[in-house]
This record gives sequence, C-alpha cells and structure tokens, in this order.
Amino acid sequence: MRAVSVVRQAWGRSVAARVWQQGAELELLHRSMGFAALGLVTLVPLLVVVAAAVPFQHAGFAHWVVDGMGLTEHPSEAVVKLFAAPRRVLSATSALSLASLSVFGLSFAASVETGYRKVWELAAAPWHSGWRRAVWLAVLTAYLFVEAQSGTVLEHGAWQSAARIVLTVCAGIAFFWWGQRFLLAREVTWRATLPGAVLTMAGLVGLRAFSSLVFSPLIVTNAVTYGPVGTVLVVESWLIGVGFVVFGGALLGRHVAEAHTRRALLAQDHAPFGGPRWRAVAVRSAASATSRAAGSRPRSARPPAGTPGGGPDPR
Repeated sequence: MRAVSVVRQAWGRSVAARVWQQGAELELLHRSMGFAALGLVTLVPLLVVVAAAVPFQHAGFAHWVVDGMGLTEHPSEAVVKLFAAPRRVLSATSALSLASLSVFGLSFAASVETGYRKVWELAAAPWHSGWRRAVWLAVLTAYLFVEAQSGTVLEHGAWQSAARIVLTVCAGIAFFWWGQRFLLAREVTWRATLPGAVLTMAGLVGLRAFSSLVFSPLIVTNAVTYGPVGTVLVVESWLIGVGFVVFGGALLGRHVAEAHTRRALLAQDHAPFGGPRWRAVAVRSAASATSRAAGSRPRSARPPAGTPGGGPDPR
C-alpha cells in the first residue's frame, strides 16, 4: 500500500498528471468531436466553393481531402465521388449562398477560439473581436489552398518532395503560431505559443501517416459495406483526429512553455554569488528590509521633531 501511495503522489506531482487533468476539464475528446461536426457542416461547404473556383484543378475539394489524409489511388476514388464536380458547384453558387457560407464559417472559427481560451484559461473574448475570426478564417483558407496546391506543383522527384515537406511543415508552424496568438487577442506571448504550434504540426504529420496506414484501407472496406455513408464516417473520424491534435497540441504546448518558464526562474534563483543578477536581487532585498525596519520602529525610538531624520520643527 505504501508503494501505491508513493506512486500516486509522484503521479500527482508530474506534468503528465497536470496535462491529463486539464484535458479532462477541457473535455478534449468532446471538443474534438464538436470541431469535426462544425468543420463538416460549416467549413467544408465553404472550402468546396473555394476549391471549385480554382481554374487549373479538376478534382476540386476532393483533392484537398485526399492530399490531407494521404490516401492512395483506390481509396481516393471513393472520396472523389462524395463531392460534385467543380463546374456544377460554381453553377449552383450565388452571391447570397457564398455570403451565408462565410457567416457559417465564422462559427467554426469561434469554436476554435473558445477551445484556445479554455486551454489558456482566459476569459471570453469581447463582442468586438469578431473581425479576428474573419481574418483567421481567410488565412486558414489560404493556408489550406497553398498546402493542397503544393502537392500539384511539387510532385515529381525526390528533391521536390523534400521541398514540399519542408514548405508544408514551416507554413503549418507559422500558421498555428500566428493563429493561436491572433485568436487570443495577443493575451499570450509569442514565446508561449511557439511550442504549441510545433507540437500541433508534429501531431498532424503523425495523423497523416496514421491515416494513410489505417483510414486508407478502411475507406475501401466501408465504401463496399455502407456505400458513400461509410466514406463520410471515415472522413469524419479523421476530422475528429485533426481537432484532437489542434487542441491537444496547444494544451501540451502550454505546459511545455510553463515548464520552460519555471526552469528559467529556478536558474535565476541559483545565479552565481556576486553576479550582476545576484547583486540586483541583494540590493532590492536590502532596500525592502530597510523600509520595513523604518516603518516598524517604535515612536520613542524615532528622532525628535526638528532633528535630522525627524519631523518638521513646530516652531
């Protein structure tokens, strides 16, 4: 029993326990499922229209999904069948429907902002910060467009594939680094949000590898068993994974940044004796001690009025 108690105490003091507890308070899996549902209902229709407007791409948004999931040739055919041809999409899209899709897309941006604020335990955003969601949604669309088109431009040869990997990773880190701080209205520093951006991008790379190994054959099986609905279920499961990585990466990045801050403070406390930082701390401590001693000195011990250090002469 004593060994179990020691293990529990060690677990309670560990970083993993704090991450697990905050993830439970954040309802990480539930929030990821909401991310996937809102993404499928509000964001995907907007991206379908944007992808259909690209003049040199024939597959439309289906190409974006296939590229993001890392699917092979046979499973990609089932995904392509889910979406209409780009010409049909453009012919059925009006200015009013495009404006409606943009408004619905803002609800997706609001859910991401709420998740980030829950991660950092910040108050709700003010009402006039809606423009930040609109800007973030526009940049997200541009980022997804560039990421998808890079596969079309850089698809021949090992050097082009390596260049595409570097470009995608750097652009992803830059987007999640900027996006988290921008949605939080600069209430968190650049240094604090950088670990979350790196971990989020690393998680997305791992999710793509997992998708190509697991989801790719699963799409083929579900397409035969359940038809197009089976393919939708697999795509929705992949979106849940994306939401889990986005919020989980930010959560883990926060604890990495806080651990780095604690180590920096400990390093300051253990600065070498006589160093400039130690001397500054010593001067502040001495001044604080002197002021406390002067304030607590009894009245009889103070210099009489009219003498140096005393009050003014009543005459």
